Amino acid sequence: MAQKASEKGVTGAAAPVVTDPGRVRNVVLVGHSGSGKTTLVEALLAATQTIPRAGSVTDGTTVSDHDPAAVRQQRSVVLACAPLMHDGVKINLLDTPGYADFVGELRAGLRAADAALFVVSAADGSDRGIDAATVNLWEECAAVGMPRAVAITRLDHPRADFDQTVADCQEAFGENVLPIYRPMLADDGHSVAGLLGLLTLRVLDYSAGYPPRVEEAEAAHLTPVEEDRNQLIEGIIAESEDETLMDRYLSGEPVGADVLVPDLEKAVARGHFYPVIPVCAATGVGLDALLDGLVNGAPSPLEHDLPTVTGVDGSPRPPLTCDPDGPLVAEVVKTTIDRHVGRVSLVRVFSGTLRPEATVHVSGHGMAERGHPDHDADERVAHVYSPLGAQLREVPACVAGDICAITKSGSAETGDTLSSRDHPLLMEPWQMPEPLLPIAVVAKSRADEDALAKNLARLVAGDPTLRLERNAETHQLVLWCMGESHADVVLDRLRSGGVELDTEPVKVALRETFGCPAKGHGRHVKQSGGHGQYAVCDIEVEPLPRGSGFQFVDRVVGGAVPHNYIPSVEKGVRAQLDRGLVAGYPIVDLKVTLFDGKAHSVDSSDAAFQTAGALALREAAEGGQVTLLEPVDEIVVRVPDGYVGAVMSDLSGRRGRPLGTEADEGGDFSLVRAEVPATELVRYAVELRALSSGSGTFTRTYVRHEPMPPHLADAVRKEHAAAR
Repeated sequence: MAQKASEKGVTGAAAPVVTDPGRVRNVVLVGHSGSGKTTLVEALLAATQTIPRAGSVTDGTTVSDHDPAAVRQQRSVVLACAPLMHDGVKINLLDTPGYADFVGELRAGLRAADAALFVVSAADGSDRGIDAATVNLWEECAAVGMPRAVAITRLDHPRADFDQTVADCQEAFGENVLPIYRPMLADDGHSVAGLLGLLTLRVLDYSAGYPPRVEEAEAAHLTPVEEDRNQLIEGIIAESEDETLMDRYLSGEPVGADVLVPDLEKAVARGHFYPVIPVCAATGVGLDALLDGLVNGAPSPLEHDLPTVTGVDGSPRPPLTCDPDGPLVAEVVKTTIDRHVGRVSLVRVFSGTLRPEATVHVSGHGMAERGHPDHDADERVAHVYSPLGAQLREVPACVAGDICAITKSGSAETGDTLSSRDHPLLMEPWQMPEPLLPIAVVAKSRADEDALAKNLARLVAGDPTLRLERNAETHQLVLWCMGESHADVVLDRLRSGGVELDTEPVKVALRETFGCPAKGHGRHVKQSGGHGQYAVCDIEVEPLPRGSGFQFVDRVVGGAVPHNYIPSVEKGVRAQLDRGLVAGYPIVDLKVTLFDGKAHSVDSSDAAFQTAGALALREAAEGGQVTLLEPVDEIVVRVPDGYVGAVMSDLSGRRGRPLGTEADEGGDFSLVRAEVPATELVRYAVELRALSSGSGTFTRTYVRHEPMPPHLADAVRKEHAAAR
């Protein structure tokens, strides 16, 4: 390997390698924080002897939560890939964060996967059911036809209730969510010691540990599960391509597992049936059943529709096929910056084969507002790795359908396409939510400014849910994040990169305007060192309708102000407009008419008339009732129907004007529309989540500026005066 042997994170450990896309399964784990996704991934890795024990790789860090920010936050904050081998098939487990702030990591996992495993805790069933965020994700997978299965975890918890959890899943996810195994209790009557296969009628006995003993079920085991078995069989037959199977079943003809299991696997792969598998990471119960289910039920990349591709200029191209010998098309689904290795890009190969030392074309969609402009460049891929937590294990190639990692890429960023240098292509981008929580950051010293800019550029390039804005009106550097936890992780990474920074209250870009016509007299007369400055001008000020901008009119007669100094007056007025008059915000929608003035044949100058113009505007402000304007946004809030009343009441308390509500398509959700001052929305991303138990989302669009209430405007003026 080209890397130094001591380079932390890059190892020579053997990694699973496949050359046939049909022997790959890409499965993303989805579920709310605390459901047990990461624990389950590590148990599966240990069960397949990929790692020596659950919870570690070789350096003592967890496989999925190797990110320092995850360790400090005590939860997953990044997408992690954990490949393993089972029955000759490579399963790429994509562990996603469960907290809503890190939805960008989850969307990246969905992009790279061909199937989704929803992880639900059996200990939560009697308390809160399935949370709304998980239901949203189920519907999102349904919209694209992604196959799904459910793993019910934490069977060893004292409050675990498998039956209630299954009922919650059926209520939340709909039909065809049915268990294919039933837990069996140990002799103590409480702990789960085995599983009963409802189709095979075999018992998996874990009482002596993992792997289980496989036994035929006794008659006493069958009676309690007869109803569940019949329901499962009927569900499978309803999805079977054999139209005679239902008639045979209803006539009393036995239908064997040899017929039902293949039909079940086909229905799961097509996304028409959703098996539920009980599993316990701590005791090993169900791990083998889950692995078998992923190998046999999850579709291979050959069975999954591939994203649309175009030329880099947007011209149409033929659809892709998952062919290792086809043209190279891969996508960077996630880019991170490792403090030891540098830039690490997780890549899903959709077509062709990605090989070390290959030169590829890197092309990206324009996201200039997020610091990611259109770009096209050729780049050499030095090495190809199989990632496992913090480990990078070198592999000879990565074929179509598989997932790998590349390091030290010069230009590849999240969402970019890697393709042949001779035939560059561009993949259709996936949708990312807009970050809506602003955080204003400032370097503690001038020496930190360069480091802050450099580290911010890296973070924004790797995280499409992070947006960087340099606000020209408030002069603040603003990071737009998904929520407080997302912001904490970003700030933590900046500080761990050696950047000394502070945060400050976010300023909203207010503006000023005149409330009524006024006149101003500007006189600048100064004698200094034998050289004088002389300029006098008189102006009239009139407010204009919103959005009219600034107009300057010359109505001087008789040469009171020489023609060559009139632009100087306008320049001085414009400079004062930018500085503001009462609170330091730009002045807008104003007409200024210069109608008189005086000049001196020797002492007048361009600078003197600029100063006089500014003084005239300031005098006009003393009697012109300068008004503060605040931006107003139209927001659309999507919440479950039960929260509509609370949301509307909250918006009214934010000086919002409701525009109406309407039912959202597909589900028990409503859209609430309102116009709300932007000053009331600075922390709305956090407050809406708390109000709606994490189920609410919103979008915002600027509408206009309008006058701020007098008591709030007075507070802004006082704050500005105190700062001066």
